[in-house]
Amino acid sequence: MPDHRTRFLRLALQADALRFGEFTLKSGRTSPYFFNAGRFDSGAVLATLAACYADAIDAAGLDFDLLFGPAYKGIPLATALACEYARRGRDLPLAYNRKEAKDHGEGGTLVGAALDGRRVLVVDDVLTAGTAVREALGLIRAAGGIPAGVAIALDRQEVLDEAATDRRSAAAQVAAGEGVPVVAIASLADLLAFTGESATLSAERERLLAYRARYGSAAT
Repeated sequence: MPDHRTRFLRLALQADALRFGEFTLKSGRTSPYFFNAGRFDSGAVLATLAACYADAIDAAGLDFDLLFGPAYKGIPLATALACEYARRGRDLPLAYNRKEAKDHGEGGTLVGAALDGRRVLVVDDVLTAGTAVREALGLIRAAGGIPAGVAIALDRQEVLDEAATDRRSAAAQVAAGEGVPVVAIASLADLLAFTGESATLSAERERLLAYRARYGSAAT
């Protein structure tokens, strides 16, 4: 497993952003694990997370020149990533959106660098149904930007509807439907490998395998 994936999963556990147990998701599914990027809540932790994002993005060879953070969780993630790239010698422009348009001052829903003509990388935590990312891509195109890809922290690699014939994950559906690559620092497959290599987490592996057997996408 690439080093950035292992570092990310270790960081997520240490920050309590990744937890094992029994969790009811927004979809109504009962999951043996839960990921909450809101627990990456300190400067040091965000800096380490940003380095994992940058390593995953660089390994994928994405071509972009602006970072975009969808409200709300994407905003600090894209900001931390911009700081990480600056530390590496690449000063990237940054933009994000508001949930509601501002009707005074500069107005509008977009904040930060101009998107017009720039290749834009969207930075977010996860893709559940893909609705928020599709909205962000629509905003980018409307502002004259060129979507260059989507970077997320964790790809759960599960189908949106287990009864549907389309067995692709939300990430795969967004990639195909929007014509942009989706890069994750780590995936459910990586989490399975990670738990299989840890004596303390080996008990979680069987529950993860059962969950994947029921909800896993065609790519897993």
